[in-house]
Amino acid sequence: MAQGSGDREQDGTHYRADVIVYGGTSGAVTAAVQAARMDKSVIMVSPDKHLGGLSSGGLGFTDTGNKAVIGGLSREFYHRVYQHYQTDEAWKWQERSEYGNKGQGTPAIDGENRTMWIFEPHVAEKVFDNLVAESKVTVLRDEWLDRKDGVVMENSRITSITTLSGKTFYGSMFIDATYEGDLMAAAGVDYHVGREANSVYDENWNGVQTGVYHHSHYFPPDGPHVDPYYAPGEPSSGIIPRVSTDPPGEKGSGDKKIQAYCFRMCLSNHPDNQVPFPMPESYDASQYLGLLRLFESGWHERNNFFTKFDEIPNRKTDTNNHGPFSTDNIGMNYEYPEASYAKRREIIKEHEVYQKGLMYFLANDPRVPEEIQNEINRWGLAKDEFQDNGHWPHQIYVREARRMQGAFVMTEHEVMGRSEVPEPVGMGSYTLDSHNVQRYITPEGYVQNEGDIGVSPPEPYQIAYGSLVPKKGQATNLLVPVAMSASHIAFGSIRMEPVFMILGQSAATAAALSIDAETSVQELDYQRLREQLLEDGQVLQYEGETSE
Repeated sequence: MAQGSGDREQDGTHYRADVIVYGGTSGAVTAAVQAARMDKSVIMVSPDKHLGGLSSGGLGFTDTGNKAVIGGLSREFYHRVYQHYQTDEAWKWQERSEYGNKGQGTPAIDGENRTMWIFEPHVAEKVFDNLVAESKVTVLRDEWLDRKDGVVMENSRITSITTLSGKTFYGSMFIDATYEGDLMAAAGVDYHVGREANSVYDENWNGVQTGVYHHSHYFPPDGPHVDPYYAPGEPSSGIIPRVSTDPPGEKGSGDKKIQAYCFRMCLSNHPDNQVPFPMPESYDASQYLGLLRLFESGWHERNNFFTKFDEIPNRKTDTNNHGPFSTDNIGMNYEYPEASYAKRREIIKEHEVYQKGLMYFLANDPRVPEEIQNEINRWGLAKDEFQDNGHWPHQIYVREARRMQGAFVMTEHEVMGRSEVPEPVGMGSYTLDSHNVQRYITPEGYVQNEGDIGVSPPEPYQIAYGSLVPKKGQATNLLVPVAMSASHIAFGSIRMEPVFMILGQSAATAAALSIDAETSVQELDYQRLREQLLEDGQVLQYEGETSE
């Protein structure tokens, strides 16, 4: 179903606009809105039924980093969230005065700057829907790119894309704002999947990271240890589930593996607004033997199992992975970036069964420590969220999939301030952050995780325009603000929702200016782009203090 007033030919199967945005993510929304605000006709072709990606899919405890470098439409989104929570009607399940106002390194509600960084999923979706409606963006939902035959190119330019429903979209410029980079890949643009070896870009935190223990998402290396065998100490008894028998690889080497996915569940502890954790089909309690052994080791007595039940308004949570065995489904997503739609649905379903089963196990299995089980049973799925999907998030957390190898590749060196960034179009500031990539058996015969990294940049950093555009000669009218050009570990910082919204706006600005200048995205005059970005409120330089 289409909404908005984009240009459309009479037969209902052919659509034409200046800018075609493929995707339904937060970055797709800001791209479409910015193109419309620059007086370009725009059509948003969304495979998703719900707009906003992770921002409306459960990730309400925003990874802000330094909010001073969040500008433009990204900041406008958080201002509109702030406006919503200024109304009495917004506080249905708790008094506003009861809300703790805690965010990631910043107050949730910033009254001075009239922004709010923490929010409920349905509030985010309403803001995104309002943004596209006010801009009169034509939105077609549940439209999936024909990845095999649906991209038509002429002289390195995309002329049209066709979806599996048979609709064809013609445009002067195209923006791939999907997490997966499907349009980019189908257009023949170079990309990478997995971790590069540290030697590729002379980095420290890319590749395999055995023996590196950041955050607290690892099994205690000095014990008590978790045994990987059904009968402890007896390899012949077989390996317990969720542990790989493959060696992790040489430290610093590259691989085709990607950091773990999960769902950012929205839970409620209000008895009138919660649904008990359901037992999924094909529930198998043995899948959680690793967690049970972790409890038996006393890990939960030394660590807060509920650290990432992050509070959002109305007695709800944005619930994220925490600890060595949690909601991250480690090692089960390697095929996802390149998989067919059918295979991706299988992978997503397996993740859903795993995570629903985890919550059911914690709430019901008599072997779970009493204090953990009692606390879990104070919570349930929020009844007023994701109501058309069994109160379960509609978006899996695709932390990383394909990454373009574009005109410029952002690396650890740019993020950490060691290299100058050419032609900046936005800024990031979050930690170099990778979740675990694999769970393996150490040479000593114990279970361990690998891949979790958390290294903070000394100050906010710039993001290059060249990281949003393909190399010269490849797809000269395509911009890629989400599956953008970065090494694995640099992407670990850039991949935050506020930044995707920043880059979506910058990509659309470049698209509109390229149309006006009748040039390719690779040849666009940067000074003209910079002027427009600054005029529209983007932040391209950090003026604050540098941390030591």
